[in-house]
Amino acid sequence: MPSSSARSVTKDRAAPTGDGAATHPPWQASAPALFTVPHATAPQAVAPDTSLDDPALYFNRELSWLDFNWRVLFQAIDERTPLLERVRFLSITASNLDEFFRKRVGGLKRQQAAGVTRRSPDDRSPTEQLQLIRAGVLRQHETMHTLWDQLRTQLDEVAGVTISQYTDLSAAARADVDAHFQQHIFPILTPLAVDPGHRFPFISHGSLSLAVVLRHPSRGSRHFARVKVPLQRGRWIPVGDRPHHFVPMEQVIAHNIDLLFRGMSVESVHPFHVTRNADMRRDEEDVQDLLEMISEELRERRFASVVRLQIDPSMPDVVRRWLVRELALAAEDVYTCDGLIDLSSCAALADLDLPAHKYTPWEPVHHAQLVAENDSETNGNILRIMRKQDLLVHHPYDSFRTSVQRFIEEASRDPKVLAIKQTVYRTSEDSPIIKALMRAAERGKQVAVLVEVKARFDEENNIEWGQRLEKAGAHVTYGLVGLKTHAKAALVVREEAGGLRTYCHIGTGNYNSDTARLYTDLGLLTTQEEVGKDLVNLFHYLTGYAPEQHYERLIVAPRDMRRHFEERIAQEIAHQKAHGNGRIIAKMNGLDDVQMIRSLYRASQAGVRIDLIVRGHTRIRPGLPGISENIRVRSIVGRFLEHHRIYYFGNNGDPQVYIGSADWQRRNLDDRVEAVIDVRSRTLRARLIQILRAALNDRRLAWELHPDGTYVQHQPRTSAEAVGYHDCLMDWARRRVAGIEAPWDLPE
Repeated sequence: MPSSSARSVTKDRAAPTGDGAATHPPWQASAPALFTVPHATAPQAVAPDTSLDDPALYFNRELSWLDFNWRVLFQAIDERTPLLERVRFLSITASNLDEFFRKRVGGLKRQQAAGVTRRSPDDRSPTEQLQLIRAGVLRQHETMHTLWDQLRTQLDEVAGVTISQYTDLSAAARADVDAHFQQHIFPILTPLAVDPGHRFPFISHGSLSLAVVLRHPSRGSRHFARVKVPLQRGRWIPVGDRPHHFVPMEQVIAHNIDLLFRGMSVESVHPFHVTRNADMRRDEEDVQDLLEMISEELRERRFASVVRLQIDPSMPDVVRRWLVRELALAAEDVYTCDGLIDLSSCAALADLDLPAHKYTPWEPVHHAQLVAENDSETNGNILRIMRKQDLLVHHPYDSFRTSVQRFIEEASRDPKVLAIKQTVYRTSEDSPIIKALMRAAERGKQVAVLVEVKARFDEENNIEWGQRLEKAGAHVTYGLVGLKTHAKAALVVREEAGGLRTYCHIGTGNYNSDTARLYTDLGLLTTQEEVGKDLVNLFHYLTGYAPEQHYERLIVAPRDMRRHFEERIAQEIAHQKAHGNGRIIAKMNGLDDVQMIRSLYRASQAGVRIDLIVRGHTRIRPGLPGISENIRVRSIVGRFLEHHRIYYFGNNGDPQVYIGSADWQRRNLDDRVEAVIDVRSRTLRARLIQILRAALNDRRLAWELHPDGTYVQHQPRTSAEAVGYHDCLMDWARRRVAGIEAPWDLPE
């Protein structure tokens, strides 16, 4: 159980009767009590006959995101999670908060500064939202730092990983780290004084710094200085010869700081951490060069306003006021951290080679239809296998390397392949897929790549990949003005006896071999002629001037997607009225589009049963009498990041199932090029339905959203239910490879 100090900012919910009741048999002894994450949504009461325009029907997007980060943090609190994975989840929680401040808080601050009066769908101004965000973040900060203290103790007692304070080290250990400082750190430090002759230094985003107060010994004058902590080689300095004994670098520097300011008296040294705004949003109407615009935005982002300052609580008021003034902050932008500042650096500790304290390693399996290396018909060639049947790949359960990556690599080598076209939104640092595209271009194939340079925080990498592709002879387009291209699609055109044949991949995730081992995503590999024609048209739209394309199978945003999904929802309302069997299941990352939510409310009012599996934030309020009592919302958070999008419509017994790149968020439906496709193979469709049912039946990882905004984690009632959704899908993947069908009799 988490200690009382960690749980002081959470609240246990009395075990309800019926489906949500929690029991604690012996096999579940280590599970926490039924847990309700803190939330800041504070929704209003709703009358059953209220208008669907009523702001009370919608949660706040930003506060809902903070609730999601609580669910991530709970993985670090939950003692059922292996110890080093708990440390990793704590690091992820901190990293998530950094990005939240950069993007979401930064955007609200821009609105506030510009005097924006438009209110959010839940009827809150930017200023009101910022106030509520601060209250929610303060609670998360307190829990995170209390938890770090507990994890640090457990790391020492259970895993033999000791994180010491410099002041707790023995004299011999101090001498050891001081010697390390002299040899490896001191030469690269750059102390920067602040006085009439030295301006306040630029402090980059994410940097950890030391604020130093100095006094001249003879004149008695006080001076300020800043020392940046050099983290290029890591934050954790090893102590002595004992393995896994560390001390934070900033403490070593602080206790040797007098060596940087000889002849001055050091009054105090305190760490601080800066977060800068990344929300630059340029007007693209008259843009002449998209690359030039993004490059300029990247330069400006370095100097963007600071949106958060994290400090040590013992920092003197005079130093705090100095930093607040020089960084142009308000008092509410300052967050004190009682302990280690910037917990995201704990990720390095989670990477220590201590397998007993991590998840059992998962090695993705080779897709059953792609392991037929001795098949005389296909000879293991993926293009030949695709000609025989459509393939559905599910990462990280199915190997990305031996499916999607192999598809592009084999196409790049095939002498009969004439062209390869692909979208790139995010990719790995050493991308094997980009390298395969470069080799294909060098071999004389037509290679066209849409590289999206507006992918937040990947702009620089994508510009570099685009330039390397161009040098190899590929045709590169850097996105569309006014729209981000978020669609995940690849097209291979091959010359064959009967003419040109197209080979297609349409997915839910990025072409990234690294994240494919951590994110759950789906991909359809097909040679269906109508899909190939649609992808040809899509790439003509992306690389040329052809905005009025028509598609037979692809559902493309922003052109058709909103209308198409609204029609499917209306269809289920009609089936409910005619047959009483309206049914919708939708799995996505976020749901904030008010128009789509209103359509779902109308479907619920008509009696359609709706299950939404939304990993992250959502504005929708389920379970409201007369409005959404037929809507259930759950979130799954665990060892893999739920990333795929699946949309199921019952269609009076003939289900329609879609996969693709788009969530039901306004940005996906209106501001991005997205692609979704219906899966028509009965076998593949059944597998998708099986995935959805497994998610709906999970009682180990799933959280249920209540009408008041609280998320309550389900608790397993039997040993079988203690096997979580991700473990279940890993087991199914192993079964498929062994030729054993996974269970199909899951409850609806």
